[in-house]
Amino acid sequence: MPIEILMPALSPTMTEGNLAKWTVKEGDKIKSGQVIAEIETDKATMEVEAVDEGVMGKIVVGAGTEGVKVNQLIALLLEDGEDKAALESYKPKAAAAPAAAKPAEAPAATAPTSASTAAPTSAPTMAPAISAAAPMMHTGGRVMASPLAKRVAANEGVDLRGVAGTGPHGRIVRDDVLKAKSGGGAMRGGMVMRNPVEFTKIPNSSMRKVIARRLTESKQTVPHFYLTVECELNRLLDIRKDINFEAEAIAGKDKKPAYKVSVNDFIIKASALALRKIPAANASWYDDAIAQYNNVDISVAVATPGGLITPIVKNADQKSVIAISGEMKDLAGRARDNKLKPEEFQGGGFSISNLGMYGVKHFAAIINPPQGCILAVGAGEDRVVVRHGEMVVRNVMEVTLSVDHRAVDGALGAEFLQAFKHYIESPALLLL
Repeated sequence: MPIEILMPALSPTMTEGNLAKWTVKEGDKIKSGQVIAEIETDKATMEVEAVDEGVMGKIVVGAGTEGVKVNQLIALLLEDGEDKAALESYKPKAAAAPAAAKPAEAPAATAPTSASTAAPTSAPTMAPAISAAAPMMHTGGRVMASPLAKRVAANEGVDLRGVAGTGPHGRIVRDDVLKAKSGGGAMRGGMVMRNPVEFTKIPNSSMRKVIARRLTESKQTVPHFYLTVECELNRLLDIRKDINFEAEAIAGKDKKPAYKVSVNDFIIKASALALRKIPAANASWYDDAIAQYNNVDISVAVATPGGLITPIVKNADQKSVIAISGEMKDLAGRARDNKLKPEEFQGGGFSISNLGMYGVKHFAAIINPPQGCILAVGAGEDRVVVRHGEMVVRNVMEVTLSVDHRAVDGALGAEFLQAFKHYIESPALLLL
């Protein structure tokens, strides 16, 4: 009897996925543990391994199919020696529907701007509006003009590429050429050119849909409040410079440093130590209790082409800044390639979102449920400040803590920021 291969549930929240690719074809011999397909879940693209051995008898769901339900039949595997004729009379078993995942059982893995409930069930359908008077530049490298307009242009020496058409769908007509010749026509070099296609619809990936649902859930159900503090970075930047200089000095023949730490690596370490000092801030709200985490696992927002995802630096309080730096580079690289394992982005007790590298000075991030806090990090900039009665220049960074008031009170959030600021401004403590 053929063996059913069903759509697997690759994450706790997964109810459907996209069958991105088959890595085998019908007739191929399959070994247990062999990668047979790639599935795009709501978090990442993941490889699926065969459980049984045999011959791929029939691929039921083709590559590129979207919205395949969990436990839906996707292929049939023939046992060794089984005739392919068994496929013709085979009737699929009734698949049990997957149990709905509880949205608050694990932190959202998509990033600081995540939430966890269904979005509105309907949305207005959009249809592109075409402007009849809008100029159409080229189609397949060809200027859109009427035969008469082309003949007149050839006779008058007018380059049609510089003429804006007023005919249907931007087509150039004879009058456009004559006006251009007399100097009264609209020339492309000196006018606003409106694209006749008003917008392009980009299909939402499974990951993007989940981000949208969880964003809505977080902002609608989590009582956010925000605390902001300024941190001076001068001493931290000096230490970072010294660490990276030493890495370059001991580089091998290839002159490639063994490591290069960033400001964000120090921020991860400082957050972890602050949470260890103020453990009550490392918490999540549930209806029956507040869960206070015994490990310090930091989720760090990483931008990918498909959306935001938050790989986790586990036990960050126990790791060196250099170790955190190497781990983050690996996690971020694999996140952008959709190669993270579920356990590398599911969980975490506290999130960090850093937009400082884009020059953003201040922002407030959306909490990543069910986590209780997320730290939004802005860019450091030179400012004039007063120290001991004198004006001096200091490099100052603003950070804003978004807090779930159900799990973390205002005073507790302030204590965390006070500890964080102390570690950032006394960076030698981060190296102990």
